[in-house]
Amino acid sequence: MNRLRIRHSTGFSYGGEVTASYNEARMLPASADGQLVLYSHLEILPISAHHSYVDYWGTRVSSFEVLTPHRELSLTATSLVEVRPRDHDDRRLEWLALADEIETRTECVEQLTQTGRTRPPAELVEIAQRLVAEAETPCDAALAIARAVGERIEYMPGVTGVHTTAVEAWEHGKGVCQDITHLTIGALRAVGIPARYVSGYLHPVPDAPIGQTVAGESHAWLEWFCGSWRGFDPTNLIDIGERHVRVGHGRDYMDVAPLRGVYAGPYGSTLFVTVEITREA
Repeated sequence: MNRLRIRHSTGFSYGGEVTASYNEARMLPASADGQLVLYSHLEILPISAHHSYVDYWGTRVSSFEVLTPHRELSLTATSLVEVRPRDHDDRRLEWLALADEIETRTECVEQLTQTGRTRPPAELVEIAQRLVAEAETPCDAALAIARAVGERIEYMPGVTGVHTTAVEAWEHGKGVCQDITHLTIGALRAVGIPARYVSGYLHPVPDAPIGQTVAGESHAWLEWFCGSWRGFDPTNLIDIGERHVRVGHGRDYMDVAPLRGVYAGPYGSTLFVTVEITREA
C-alpha cells in the first residue's frame, strides 16, 4: 500500500487584464476500487466560490467563475490518497459472450464510438485485427494491442499537443501518454472492444523512499471492458498499481481535461503546470 500526497498547481497567465473567466477543474480524485481519498482540497486564486458536482462519467468537477479583474488564474489541488494493489481479473469471455454483455451496458456502448482524437489510422487497425486473430480471447487481444502501441510509439514530450489526433501521433511515431492512450483506445474500439480514457497521476519512482517529494505530472492510461473494466498503462507497459492515482474517465482527453474555461479580456494566455508527489507511507 502507498500513501501519496499530490500537489497539482495549474492556471493561466493572461496577456492583459481579464474582466471575467468561467472555468471547470477536474483535479481531485475520488475514492474508488484500489484507492481511498483521505483528504482533498482545491484552492482558487483570485478567491472564488465554486460549485462541486460529479459529471456524467463519474468525475469530480469544480465549476467556478471569477468576476473581478485579474491577470492570472491559479489553482492548487492537494490530495492525500491511499493506493492499494489492483486485482486484474481477466475474465475469459469469448467474443460472442462479450458482444452480449456490451449490448446490456450503456457505459460499454458509449465507449465503442470513436472521437476525433481516437480515430485510428488504417495501419493500426490492420495491426489490431491481426492481433485479434492471434488471440484466444478479447482480454488477450486487448493486452496485446495495448503493448503493441506502447512499443511502437516513442515517449517524447514536446512533439505533440493537447489537440493532436491519434492519426497525427501515429505519423510522428512519438508522443506523450495522452497520444499513446488515444491510439490504444482507437485500436480497441475498432475491433469491438469498449475502451475509455483515464486521467490521473503516476508516481514516477518505483519504491520511492518515504518523505521524498518528486516532480510528477498528470498522467493518462486506459481501461477496456472484457467482462469487467481492466486498466493498463500503455506508455509504461505496466498494469495499474500502487503508483497510479485515478481522477476520472471519459471518451478521450477532452472529457477529463484538468482545467478548461473561457474568459473576457485580451487575446492570449499561457498555461502553467507543476505536479509534486510525496510518498508518505
